Amino acid sequence: MEISTRPVPVTAPDELGHYLAVLHEHAAEWAQLGFAGKARHLHAMRARTVEVAAQWVELAARAKGIAGTPLAGEEWFSGPYALLIALDRLIATVGDVARSGSPSLPRPVRTRADPSTSSGQVEQVVVDVFPVEPSDKVLLSGVRAELWMEPGVTRETLRDRTASGLRDAARRGYVTLVLGAGNIASIPPLDMLTVLYTHGSVVMLKLNPVNAYLGPVFARVFASLIDDGFLRIVDGGPGVGASLCAHDAVEAIHLTGGERTHDAIVFGTGPDAAARKAEARPVLDKPVTSELGNVTPVIVVPGPWSEPDLVFQAAHVATMKLHNAGANCIAAQVLITPASWDLAPRFLEKVRVALGAAPARPSYYPGSLERQREITARHPAAETIAAPGGGDPRTFVPGLDPNDRDESLFRTEAFGPVLAQTALDGDDAATFLRNAVAFCNDVLAGTLGAAILIHPRTIAELGPDFDEAVAALRYGSVTINTWPGVAFLLPTASWGAYPGNTVAAAGSGVGCVHNTFQFDLPQKTVVRAPFAPFPRSLGDGERTLLPMPPWFVTHRRADAVGRRMFAFAAKPSALRMAATALEAMRG
Repeated sequence: MEISTRPVPVTAPDELGHYLAVLHEHAAEWAQLGFAGKARHLHAMRARTVEVAAQWVELAARAKGIAGTPLAGEEWFSGPYALLIALDRLIATVGDVARSGSPSLPRPVRTRADPSTSSGQVEQVVVDVFPVEPSDKVLLSGVRAELWMEPGVTRETLRDRTASGLRDAARRGYVTLVLGAGNIASIPPLDMLTVLYTHGSVVMLKLNPVNAYLGPVFARVFASLIDDGFLRIVDGGPGVGASLCAHDAVEAIHLTGGERTHDAIVFGTGPDAAARKAEARPVLDKPVTSELGNVTPVIVVPGPWSEPDLVFQAAHVATMKLHNAGANCIAAQVLITPASWDLAPRFLEKVRVALGAAPARPSYYPGSLERQREITARHPAAETIAAPGGGDPRTFVPGLDPNDRDESLFRTEAFGPVLAQTALDGDDAATFLRNAVAFCNDVLAGTLGAAILIHPRTIAELGPDFDEAVAALRYGSVTINTWPGVAFLLPTASWGAYPGNTVAAAGSGVGCVHNTFQFDLPQKTVVRAPFAPFPRSLGDGERTLLPMPPWFVTHRRADAVGRRMFAFAAKPSALRMAATALEAMRG
């Protein structure tokens, strides 16, 4: 099956009005559609995703200049694979709710003491959300994710606070405008699924001009929703977006992008925009949810790291920075190292080497190179690191002053291949970690995600101090020995800013997406992964079989592993699982 590479055309105002009228006409039908009807659409989307996956990846890899290289594996994982596994989990949730009124959770619900609440120490509900299937324990061996609920949710009320939107057949239908992101291909469809299945709203999806070439792919995947009047897909620039935001038929908006774009939508762009924001007087009287990015910290905790550990984790940091050419809302930006750690200088040198050794790729996202040049010009200590074969360079800015609250790299996303570093005091791991948590919470912009790199023996030595540090980080995702982008990939995890933001102070956004168990009040996702790859992990006491993760930019077989993992997810079998595991081991 061939898919046209022609972008979805910019839609004229009269066409936009017609599309919105169709959606408005069918909004109540979608809201009241039974479980069987909603499941039917999910199965149709799944079948179409399998059909178009190869063309989807080819289009995206070609557009980003990585076609024919192992880096194309990124497009498998962050594109059709991410959508397919989300569809599978939603199919399970819809089926469970239809049968028993609530999703079937993978393990018994547990609690943790939460002394941070104003009412004193209470129990915070924690649900293990990964692994879910037996195959998860093989293909992502050692990766675990748990979802913490907001205070006030109890074991007894969790069931009532789960999938309430999906269970509400009397909900009034409405139209939501989803403003799709231009960087990661699965963001628009995954955002759209949350709006449809969690919020119960029909969708007008406006694609970003950067990846509007995927319009025909999405039209194919979501054909059943389009045919029944529950979805329309359009393209266009800021004018089309502004027209849709202001249209009376649009009752809610969800966007993935930057805070500047969010504020322009909510408070306008005229001379009184700043005053409107300061006074919380939006120009739009509509609910707006969002995911707006992050100055992502990577906390490096001192410990008994071996030479292979230093090399592996340096490649890990390079991956967190250079995946998708750094055009990620969760790309590593500030590397936080201990000032007194004797291994810190060696580790930073390994990071420089890893940044230079990562495969060459173009900085495809508009404005990326310009931002990189501006940052380099503002920072005399900035180091330009050449890429192999003369590709676009990378920038490393070491030695930032942690006391400089006005440092731009602490306040603004680079959204390109720029990595900064700062050092914090702390004579031991516990003191350093407390200082790092305070720095992240109080200095760095955003609350979307944070990463901690820590040796398993150090975790054991810290004991409750480590648990308290994880709890104290005010981020929607906290990942231990893995990139926060993995939390994005797991559909059963929640994805969004730490709760508490408002449209007047949006930060990393308001609300969350993914969360396919459909918990009503998620607070944060915590993901834990092995510190070292198999077989070295066994020497650290971690009984896991995960080799170098296939999302590493240095993985030599990432494209092949991505194809295999998608094929397994599309049609699971023992043979496909074995083939995938074997391919991953060859990386």
